[in-house]
Amino acid sequence: MSAADQLLVVIDPVARRIDGESVRIAKDVLCAGAQAKICWPEGVEEFSRALSRRGSRRPVVVGDDRTLLRTVTLLRQERDLAGLALSLVPVGTAPSLELARSLGVPTGAVAAARAVLEGEPRRLDLLVDECGGVVLGGVRVSVPVPPAPTVWRSLVRTLVPGPSRPAPVTLRLRVEVDGVLLADEPLTGVSASACAGFARVVVEGRERACTEAGRSVTVSSCASPLGFRYRADQVITGPVRSRTWTVGPGGWTLTLPRQTSPSPPLP
Repeated sequence: MSAADQLLVVIDPVARRIDGESVRIAKDVLCAGAQAKICWPEGVEEFSRALSRRGSRRPVVVGDDRTLLRTVTLLRQERDLAGLALSLVPVGTAPSLELARSLGVPTGAVAAARAVLEGEPRRLDLLVDECGGVVLGGVRVSVPVPPAPTVWRSLVRTLVPGPSRPAPVTLRLRVEVDGVLLADEPLTGVSASACAGFARVVVEGRERACTEAGRSVTVSSCASPLGFRYRADQVITGPVRSRTWTVGPGGWTLTLPRQTSPSPPLP
């Protein structure tokens, strides 16, 4: 049996708790079609330890979008991400599988497990920020609402007059690609996003394409004492004043269902 037929199946504990039946079905299909070693980690440390001890086995993770993001981040930190094909069996609630669906991974346990066994590897772009954070899907940036002014009371509980409303502060969002300014606009509660797979930046609904891989995308909040938070695949980071992402071509490989050519028309 070749190394490609030997699998390391790492099952996320959250997936076991949310949908144990789908986990069991996926495990049975994988064990029936390949030589699979099943790991049942109880936490992040055991999850990381199982991946690091995979040897020549192909890693298969069973879990939601957070599980996939955690796996890619760990493999990148070990500098093994570019040299292997990763497989995913999505198990979780519908909102936690948005990334898996957008990548083309089947959300059914049987179909996803068969894709692991019979699918084909596909190279995908990777978006990484300057702090080492990995983005597989979209990035959403938002500025927190400034807190309302506090009304202080004196020791004799006499109201102390204070400002009736906060001073107006103009919050602006700047988006640059390799130093070229794409947008500098006021924020009115509308978010901006950068999508890794297509290396594009979307600002207030207007798409600006960044077609060259390897380019850097910088998003910053101007005149904002609070900075902003950004959400990448259900992981919230911040607040920060600016963040730069670098688009890497073919940064990782995911096993997806084999693409079939359409049938020829009948004569």
